[in-house]
Amino acid sequence: MSDQLLWYTTRSAGAVTLVLLSAVVVLGITARTRFSAARWPRFLSAAVHNDLALLSLVFLALHIVTAVVDPFTHLGVVAALVPFGSYYRTFWLGLGTIAFELILAVVVTSLLRHAIGVRMWRCVHWLAYFAWPIAVVHGAGTGTDAWSWWMVGITVVCVGAVAAAALWRLTAAPRDPLEAERRASTDRARGVAP
Repeated sequence: MSDQLLWYTTRSAGAVTLVLLSAVVVLGITARTRFSAARWPRFLSAAVHNDLALLSLVFLALHIVTAVVDPFTHLGVVAALVPFGSYYRTFWLGLGTIAFELILAVVVTSLLRHAIGVRMWRCVHWLAYFAWPIAVVHGAGTGTDAWSWWMVGITVVCVGAVAAAALWRLTAAPRDPLEAERRASTDRARGVAP
């Protein structure tokens, strides 16, 4: 594989990963609120969320592997596994490593969800909300095309979509009926009037 092909593969896989991870976060927010519409049943949000999460892992792996084997940067495996362990763009690549490891924790606990329980899974799953912005900052701080018009456009659209979903969740989204029921049950057990 030529050095130029590795460079293009690393950059494009990073951009595709950003788009996919942003879609995963947006769908995660809408799935949590149990959003549904006439043409978008509830189960579809969760199914698409899971499928896009798996697809994003494929592109993330491609991004990491091609960056590690690229002879221009000479990153090596340590840079991919040890935060801030790279001599090349130490801070920015360190952020990418942290985001990768947070995403890996979410994936592993999702695979073990039935073994570790929903409560533990949910606690670890919240790491996705930390991993995503760290990955965005990693992308903005590294790469020769990070500030090109097309990459800035992709980043702005992704940040805007996640921000809009988060704002909708915090202000206009219907409250989670299961959470409301759990709180009411806890209040009844404590003897607190609704």
